[in-house]
Amino acid sequence: QVQLVESGGGLVQPGGSLRLSCTASGNTLSIGDMGWYRQAPGKGRELVALITSGGSTNYADSVKGRFTISRDNAKNTVYLQMNSLKPEDTAVYYCNAPVRDYWNRRLYDYWGQGTQVTVSS
Repeated sequence: QVQLVESGGGLVQPGGSLRLSCTASGNTLSIGDMGWYRQAPGKGRELVALITSGGSTNYADSVKGRFTISRDNAKNTVYLQMNSLKPEDTAVYYCNAPVRDYWNRRLYDYWGQGTQVTVSS
């Protein structure tokens, strides 16, 4: 059984910063591309940032230059550093990763439970 556990959300003023973390625990053999998504009230889930197992990154246009995704493969953890936050960044943030099971070698897609980020004065 694999779990993705997120942390780091909260309330921040416009222009502030937050750092989200997401750690995969359990029977992991390998982890593929890791991504952060967000869902604002009344909207669909959108991709915020993606990092491959080799470290290549992609960002949504709305966060380029403000957010940075990184990963520590030794810790099975992905991070999202969010700077210059805006009210429109308010959403529930989810991490996602395909994980190959250590025992049966099958690939499963996992989501974290979500962490709330609220940007407001």
